[in-house]
Amino acid sequence: MIYDIVLLSAPRYLSAKEDSMLLQNVVREDQLVADALRKEGLNVVRKSWDDPDFDWSTTKFALFRSTWDYIHRVKEFGEWLESASTKTRFINSKKLIDWNLDKHYLQDLKVEGVHIPKTVFIEKGTDTSLKNSWELAKKSYGFQGSTLILKPCISGGARHTYKIETNAIDEYEEIFGSLIKNEAMMLQEFQNNIVEKGEISLMVFNGEYTHAVLKMAKPGDFRVQDDFGGSVHEYHPSEAEIQFALKTVHAAPELPMYARVDIFQDNDDQLALAELEIFEPELWFRNNPRAAAVLAKHIKNKLF
Repeated sequence: MIYDIVLLSAPRYLSAKEDSMLLQNVVREDQLVADALRKEGLNVVRKSWDDPDFDWSTTKFALFRSTWDYIHRVKEFGEWLESASTKTRFINSKKLIDWNLDKHYLQDLKVEGVHIPKTVFIEKGTDTSLKNSWELAKKSYGFQGSTLILKPCISGGARHTYKIETNAIDEYEEIFGSLIKNEAMMLQEFQNNIVEKGEISLMVFNGEYTHAVLKMAKPGDFRVQDDFGGSVHEYHPSEAEIQFALKTVHAAPELPMYARVDIFQDNDDQLALAELEIFEPELWFRNNPRAAAVLAKHIKNKLF
């Protein structure tokens, strides 16, 4: 059988049998997308990316939805990505995915005029210490304040993300040393407003803004992900916030079919980009089911 689109997930998200709100939300949202695509006359199936029995040449396009286990299976996922891309087309292209998987892309967006937080990129294998990296950050990038964030350039779900007080920086040298041997890292100023005001996620489909949510960390934490007790709230962005999101997607190497633009007020009270998610973003269709129809219509009109 030939499919128009396969919705890509991970093994644990193929059903909502577990008593987990996350699983139920993933299945519900994929159903909203599948129903919207079918209303456009498209033949849709939902599969795990690592399904050994599925022939990827039997689908015209693949739409990444919840392949969230890739971060723990990077080598295997990379090999699958290379292989599958020779058999089918990705709705957000492989070129975009490769670019977006590594947060060095923030540098490219900065060149295009998108404001990002002060960031020092420390490449894999660099012979340096965390303290020396902080000294560079202060001297060359204008870091201020007494709190830093250290995180990998390829990551998800706040993996290996550390909040570091500079008066205790020596305590993290061993961790930093072990991490930098294996992967590139980012050092950033701690952003007070993410804790106090939250992080805004705006959903944009083929350049069309549809809806937004506000993500808040739980009291006493700095991570907005629900894995760490963060909460999600309905949000109505300002025109300036919407325009920032639109500018960001248009600054990418190609206009993505689907994107989530995470923004916040930085320590200088300027709108800044936290992340541009165009690989496998959570898009909160459950907050705005109409957005699934918007995505489906753009896919049908542009690709079929």
